[in-house]
Amino acid sequence: MTSKKTEKYQMILEGALKVFAEHGFHKSQVSKIAKAAGVADGTIYLYFKRKEDLLICLFREKLGELVQKFEDSVRDIDDVKEALHKVCEIHYTELENNVDLAHVTQIELRQSSMELRREIGMAFKPYIVLIENLLVKGVQQGVFKPDLDVKLVRLLLFGAMDEVVTSWLISGRKYSLAGQVNGTIDFFLKGIAR
Repeated sequence: MTSKKTEKYQMILEGALKVFAEHGFHKSQVSKIAKAAGVADGTIYLYFKRKEDLLICLFREKLGELVQKFEDSVRDIDDVKEALHKVCEIHYTELENNVDLAHVTQIELRQSSMELRREIGMAFKPYIVLIENLLVKGVQQGVFKPDLDVKLVRLLLFGAMDEVVTSWLISGRKYSLAGQVNGTIDFFLKGIAR
């Protein structure tokens, strides 16, 4: 894409994020997304065939950016406990700083069709793999239990972080999400450390 097309594409994604968070995916009209993005209604269809494609691309882009931040931040950390702490810290901090993204990832995903959830779930896969790789590294280093069920623990850790964010949103964001990092990671480390 040319830089002008890339800029419009990003404007549409940001507009969609705002509108989906405010009105919910099903009640969001393409005209509202276009208005929020500052483009004509028809422009959206030059980039996306249907509203569902827009939601899928939004997840891919935003989660891709998030996974890149995770990977960049843990690349040079040898201590797997510290690396898991960093992943949780970024997860909570990024979503606390972007409430629209938190709302769309936590609330709208659960209200989507199973087919749409499957497609969006593919965007989560690199994140799950990153967590799994950290757990495997911890087992190999002798930091975590040798019989650790890595595939189960990666889902439990991701699921716990996911639920903490959802509870924070439902509570009306009455406390610091980033303030929950130590409690989350300490809980897991007590269960998986040697």
